[in-house]
Amino acid sequence: MNEQRQTPLHDLHLELGAKMVPFAGYSMPVQYALGVKKEHEHTRQACGLFDVSHMGQVLVRGPEPAQALETLVPADLVGLAEGQQRYGLFTSEEGGILDDLMIVNGGDHLYLVVNAACKEQDIAHLRRGLAGHEVEVLDRGLLALQGPKAADVMARLCPEACEMVFMQHGRFTLDGIETWVSRSGYTGEDGFEISVAAEDTEALARRLLAEEEVEPIGLGARDSLRLEAGLCLYGHDIDTATTPVEGGLIWAIGKPRRRGGERAGGFPGADLILHQVAEKDHRRKRVGLLGEGRAPVREGAELFDDQGNAVGVVTSGGFGPSVGKPVAMGYVTIDRAEAGTTVFAEVRGKRLPMVVSKMPFVTPGYHRG
Repeated sequence: MNEQRQTPLHDLHLELGAKMVPFAGYSMPVQYALGVKKEHEHTRQACGLFDVSHMGQVLVRGPEPAQALETLVPADLVGLAEGQQRYGLFTSEEGGILDDLMIVNGGDHLYLVVNAACKEQDIAHLRRGLAGHEVEVLDRGLLALQGPKAADVMARLCPEACEMVFMQHGRFTLDGIETWVSRSGYTGEDGFEISVAAEDTEALARRLLAEEEVEPIGLGARDSLRLEAGLCLYGHDIDTATTPVEGGLIWAIGKPRRRGGERAGGFPGADLILHQVAEKDHRRKRVGLLGEGRAPVREGAELFDDQGNAVGVVTSGGFGPSVGKPVAMGYVTIDRAEAGTTVFAEVRGKRLPMVVSKMPFVTPGYHRG
């Protein structure tokens, strides 16, 4: 059995009493003393600090890196201004999703953040697809400071970072430590993702945790927070068998990359994906699902219509502490995808009603200026 890798904060997690679990090849904290529900609520009400150093951080350098990366990603990267960040997808020749990622225009380079479970294959994919470009894998920590009071905390360490709005990125000194900061996150709240040299990660984490609003938050609450925010988890809600259109991610396909756009297509799977965008020719769709009572509906639960016909499957699910109800997302046939439609999830032999609902399930707190 392969030994689990450790992030630069491993010893700090143990010191803080974290329950550690294997995740994407790393030993990661699933919860601390507060417990998942209270960690979730604290992030929604104040501010949580997440260790996301297991994610892959990559620099792409070379001639016209944005145009080069557009051969692998359907986003509009040529139109991405310096200091801006954009969500992107690696697509396959069959139109499926290989991974989702964040892309920053760093001026003479692109800075990418990819999922931990996919990073080796993503880096190989980049190196194959971007011949003539340097693909540098970084050894850096990554912290996420999330919640409505994140800006109050950041204002004490680096007021300039608070001038950014959602999906902007910059380089700042936080309490004497050099960092790369984006105003973004994975909780549906305002917040910052902070890339920092590996050797400085623990010092910065301790500095942030010293602020009274900040509690350490584990993977358990990270999952329930992102689910309430309607955000996909790769390998669960999107995967190689899912197209961006089926996944409800048409917005991640830049208008210049669509049919009739100035740089239409040119990425793997473009023919199928752009056909689905233009013709709405797909048979299933990712939707939000709200349950009744308190029994959570988990990933893998089958979905049925009122006649007992199978119509889909749950891909993520649990109890939403902020919503006060079971929340889930999953795929249903197009004829069941309209908001307000009732489907039935099979849980331990019972079929529980769930209503197809718009996402996110909570009002986003993103700071858009």
